[in-house]
Amino acid sequence: MANKLSKNQIRQRRHLRVRRKVSGTPECPRLNVFRSLSNIYAQIIDDVNGKTLVSASTVEASVKGETGYGGNIAAAKAVGKRIAEKAADAGIKDVVFDRGGYPYHGRVKALADAAREAGLNF
Repeated sequence: MANKLSKNQIRQRRHLRVRRKVSGTPECPRLNVFRSLSNIYAQIIDDVNGKTLVSASTVEASVKGETGYGGNIAAAKAVGKRIAEKAADAGIKDVVFDRGGYPYHGRVKALADAAREAGLNF
């Protein structure tokens, strides 16, 4: 009997496969997305130095007060807008998008579109 992989294990394999090709540099860091059932998180990461430059999530008070529940498209849009604002304050304009192995659909797409509208280039 073959081992059955969970959805998360399949996602992690897909994420590792993408991460072999996608890497953030100090000039063009990586915008990483992680989503759980009730929240969504975004980080801008410099992989060369191993540092998180900027982060935003639905757990933050500013975003949570704006949206309430963090597991929907409206919350993802708020996080995308917030990460772009924080990136602009840190002097980051260009990023490489890392969808974290998730399909580019729904909350992930909403976060990416909101970040683009707020000024991030990817």
